[in-house]
Amino acid sequence: MAVRAKFWRTDKYLTIFTGLWIFFKAFIPGVRAGLPYLRRFLNWFFMRKITANRVYPVSAGPVDNGVVIADDSGEILAVEPREWHDPASLESYSGVLAPGFVNTHCHLELSHMKGLVHTGTGLIPFITQVVTQRNLPAEVIADAIVRAEQEMLDAGIVALGDISNAPDTFGVKAKGRMRYYTFVELFDFLQDAGAEKAFADWKAVYDQAPLPPGSAKALTPHAPYSVSPALFARINAANPATGITVSIHNQETQPESELFQQGSGDFYAFYSRFNISLEQFRPTGQPSVHYALQHLNPANRTLFVHNTLSTPDDIRAAQAWSPHTYWATCPNANLYIENKLPNYAHFLGTGARVTIGTDSLSSNWQLSVLEEIKTIARYQSYVPFETLLRWATLHGAQALGFDDTLGSLEPGKTPGVLLLEGLGPNAKLNDRTSVRRLI
Repeated sequence: MAVRAKFWRTDKYLTIFTGLWIFFKAFIPGVRAGLPYLRRFLNWFFMRKITANRVYPVSAGPVDNGVVIADDSGEILAVEPREWHDPASLESYSGVLAPGFVNTHCHLELSHMKGLVHTGTGLIPFITQVVTQRNLPAEVIADAIVRAEQEMLDAGIVALGDISNAPDTFGVKAKGRMRYYTFVELFDFLQDAGAEKAFADWKAVYDQAPLPPGSAKALTPHAPYSVSPALFARINAANPATGITVSIHNQETQPESELFQQGSGDFYAFYSRFNISLEQFRPTGQPSVHYALQHLNPANRTLFVHNTLSTPDDIRAAQAWSPHTYWATCPNANLYIENKLPNYAHFLGTGARVTIGTDSLSSNWQLSVLEEIKTIARYQSYVPFETLLRWATLHGAQALGFDDTLGSLEPGKTPGVLLLEGLGPNAKLNDRTSVRRLI
């Protein structure tokens, strides 16, 4: 179905007439009063009309041989059939057009760790390697962050949900080259007595986080296995009561389940290595997500991250707890760390709103949303392409509260326009599929 912008006209004579009318409107009664009309005319004059074999607005069904019309600022004016337009006026491509990707989970500050951490070790050895190897010279860290941001921009990513434990990424974020949701992450290793110090330390980081136009920030708990009830309470009290997104790592590894359900497993040895006692911890007898639900604020959007071991019952429990739940999957990171993937049938069967993340370069080979959905298509090919595209765009924008401008090709939005090339029959993703950013 074609979507027409309010002020779009295709007839060239009407456009010329309108331009002359705008000229008189702008310069005879007064320049200031006429500037909005002049701006609209200039947008018409410099607009781009981009066409490909198929357009996926995401918010509506695909348009075969569609045309995406955008002004010089990237604002979408319309999605229309190709036959409405003079072929000479079109930029034509072979492939499909889609909105820009939204990466809902990353640790940009760990970009300098690419290739430093072994694959396939499991989560606890992975965390140990990150903790013991992450401190490199500041200039090395800063340079890697700049390069990683450019890699994401080149890969069609227009917004990022980014975990921050330190202010290392704040200089890059202040430039506003994409929309950022900065999650300043807190943990106290399940030590109620350490909650106040942990909160004070990371609140100071939060206060430094920049907010360029369109970006946001929140205090966020790291994971059920690392945040005490006291620290959960401090986070909830400091964050706005509604209208924000909070992120939490969830059900990523079997030892997390063993800790909460049996009071056993490898986390005891992990904490002991750092001289941290779990003597006061009491297992709940339930999957770890229930501990998180007990302490999070259901009035805010909650982004559960990884969910490798989440069952349909876990997903339904979270969605009954709050209508604002989202599920970020980072398939390549799951393979990198644990050689496992979530069972995506669980999420499809429960109507879960899934989003796509890349995690960090300490746990991935690249920062590419396209490569993430290609991995899902490779190992669980029953997930439809349109579903994967929705996860990679609109769901991510909704999870971050960025769907006012991003996530779909709708008039009034500035979501970016991507060209996906090399798809197989029926829009099948494969190793040859690539992405180009057109807007």
